[in-house]
Amino acid sequence: MNSSLAGQPRPIIELDSGMAFGCDYNPEQWDPAVWAQDATAMQQAGVNFVAINIFGWSHLEPREGEYDFSNLDAIIELLHEHGIRINLATATASPPPWLTTTYPQVLPVVEDGTKRYPGGRQAFCPSSPIYRHHAALLVEKVAQRYGNHPAVALWHVSNEIGCHNAHCYCETSSIAFRAWLMERYESIENLNAAWGTDFWSQRVSDWSEIFTPRLTLSSRNPGQSMDFRRFSSDALLENYRLEADIIRRHSDVPVTTNFMVTAHIRNMDYFSWTADMDIIANDHYLDHRLGEPTTELSFAADLTRGLAKNDPWILMEHSTGSVNWQPHNPAKTPGEMMRNSLAHVARGADGVCFFQWRASLQGSEKFHSALMPHAGEDSELWRDVVALGKTVASLAEVVGTRVESTVAFIFSWESWWAVDAETRPSESVSYLEQAHAIYAAIHALGTTVTMVAPGSDLSGYDLVIVPTLYMVSDDHAGVINDYVGNGGHAVITFYSGIVDEEDRVRTGGYPGAFREMLGIRTEEFSPLLPDQVLELSDGRTSSLWTERTTLQGATAVSSYVDGPMPGGPAVTCHEFGQGRAWYIGTALDQDGLLNVVRTALESAGVKPVAAEADASLEMVRRSAANASFLFVINHGQQDRSLSTAGYEIITETTVSQSLIVPAGSVRVIREEILP
Repeated sequence: MNSSLAGQPRPIIELDSGMAFGCDYNPEQWDPAVWAQDATAMQQAGVNFVAINIFGWSHLEPREGEYDFSNLDAIIELLHEHGIRINLATATASPPPWLTTTYPQVLPVVEDGTKRYPGGRQAFCPSSPIYRHHAALLVEKVAQRYGNHPAVALWHVSNEIGCHNAHCYCETSSIAFRAWLMERYESIENLNAAWGTDFWSQRVSDWSEIFTPRLTLSSRNPGQSMDFRRFSSDALLENYRLEADIIRRHSDVPVTTNFMVTAHIRNMDYFSWTADMDIIANDHYLDHRLGEPTTELSFAADLTRGLAKNDPWILMEHSTGSVNWQPHNPAKTPGEMMRNSLAHVARGADGVCFFQWRASLQGSEKFHSALMPHAGEDSELWRDVVALGKTVASLAEVVGTRVESTVAFIFSWESWWAVDAETRPSESVSYLEQAHAIYAAIHALGTTVTMVAPGSDLSGYDLVIVPTLYMVSDDHAGVINDYVGNGGHAVITFYSGIVDEEDRVRTGGYPGAFREMLGIRTEEFSPLLPDQVLELSDGRTSSLWTERTTLQGATAVSSYVDGPMPGGPAVTCHEFGQGRAWYIGTALDQDGLLNVVRTALESAGVKPVAAEADASLEMVRRSAANASFLFVINHGQQDRSLSTAGYEIITETTVSQSLIVPAGSVRVIREEILP
């Protein structure tokens, strides 16, 4: 099976040349005398796609109802004259001071019931009708003025929606939350049943008794908290739709916003947003608080491609070097910007963009790296930027191709919310940590995955990975069970299938929704203390989690030697229908997890992208009906050799049998297509 090959490649945005290479540009921070210099330098760097007007509201509307487009007009014309296409933002990402001063009820309220004030960004309640009214007025003006401008290649609604204000607990939000609940449940009886309000005397008799889940003296109602997260994601999506609908009345150009598919942002269920996006775009920054940030980069890129349903997407923001918002902000090492950028391209991006063009001199992000650093053009970073621009331009023929993958990886924002919520078996169990762990094993074995939402069609995949799918509806669980029964292969990790979509526990034994398919029955969880490490029968170790499990048709792959369940199964395998399913009932050490994943891949007939691929030599293939491109990224400290044939695009070299990839370098081979 190959679910990823497409016919004739086509670009997702119309540019004069190939792949998008660009940045955010904030000319309002600079004297107009600098603008022409910037446009010329952009041409030198190969920049062909620039996002503007992202934080322009206070310039476009300095006082309520008074508009001034003179500077924006000038910037658009300047970029157009230099052959640079525009990603035009609506400027609604951060309201101007006059709005929150005149209408202080717009300001957001946090969990403890206290108000947050202007001085940063996104200082508004997403449900505020006042904010929405004034944002709509501005977007109407912008869309009317520039809807048919030939320089505009993409519309950019707001910016990083929900980055800071995803959850507002004010009275306006409570009113909107009640309306959302009324539509979802139709009656107060249905809501009481869904939230389990018979517990702790929480039963409500009228909608007016429901509020946003502010901090309480104890833990909060899990159903209320889950629905508030769903509501908040939907409220932010409503803001996007409001602006996108206005734009589409005035323009035929594609509309999107920049997602934040990254390790530290979890507040939007982006699978529910994708139908409203003409193009999927993402912002990604290396997070040095993670153990291995380059693997997380690949994870985020694969998840972004999953949101795009394996179509190409755009990397709207990343960094040339250090950021400014982590406790410690290392600069990127030589070659790291190239590797980071092309890792996104390898995994489906048809555009490579940065925050921002010119490093700011003032403000909260003045120490955030940029294409044009404080040191100016006489700097190693600038020379690296120019080299990257040339490399991206050389990859024009890759545009429109799709990433090859026969392994599905089920990702669930709702399970992320629920697993990390209050009152759980172990605070040490983190959804994203478990998802990252099994992804890292697949990544290290040279296999590419396609991320999919629960309930997605799995029929075309050879193997399905299901990490910690704690919350899953009967219908969505049925898709996985049927997939295995019909001949598929699956790997499911612990704490999966436990509750339905209303956070109601499935009785009869864990793992609930997958018990029959996995051929096991767990009576009780037995989480481990943070420092506990157990020995397994295969010589590996495990930690974090154990279960009191009995086999009901499955075979034990490995068992506990010690701990609370000595002799009990830790990893199992079960033949179910025509298929096969593995269950990992504990947190395996790295080698143990690699071994189980390797066995599952081999059993399913999944081969790595290339024999040489591993954790340090990352390989991904992008293809179309008549073209195939192998991306090879050497993250290691040693030169690596691989067997291949074709034409290496970056060094413009013909390869007949083998290729040396220097340490820290990237190579892209246009492979020979056999007739």
